[in-house]
Amino acid sequence: MAAKQASEKAQSQRVFGQARKPTKMFRAGLYARVSTNDQQTIPLQIRALREYAARRGWAIALQVKEVGSGASLRQLRERLLEAARRREIDVVLVWRLDRWGRSVADLLATLQELDHLGVGFVSLTEALDLTTPAGRAMAALLAVFCRVRKRDSAGAGPRRFSSCPAERHQTGSTANRGTPSW
Repeated sequence: MAAKQASEKAQSQRVFGQARKPTKMFRAGLYARVSTNDQQTIPLQIRALREYAARRGWAIALQVKEVGSGASLRQLRERLLEAARRREIDVVLVWRLDRWGRSVADLLATLQELDHLGVGFVSLTEALDLTTPAGRAMAALLAVFCRVRKRDSAGAGPRRFSSCPAERHQTGSTANRGTPSW
């Protein structure tokens, strides 16, 4: 009797009482980059990206290998972004974040554009997967850090009436007692 119930559950198309959704076949755009011709890591990057895409069941729609400095205009990366704009890919898969973005601002701008287009982003070695809710939460935290860094580098310093409890400053006799104001 117990074996029959276990067999029926294994064949069920329901998870926690809900119908199981069919998984979507993502079309992935792979991006590998090295700074100079001396570096030989592009084959390593491509192999790891291909293996990851295969494990996730993603079809590889576009593969880009780029050699060049981070400061220069990345024409091949732009080709990958154009494919995203044309809806030819569903996810961008990179080896590391620093391979994709020239700066924090550039990284966030392209991640925001991809998000606006509905295209996911995965950084393999940082385990940052913006196709998942946890990955999107991590991206939101990165955006907050970027805003704080940008504000601090502009010399504005912390705001007096910030909505963040850690940034609030007290006035009067209780100020600067070494405890947070929250």
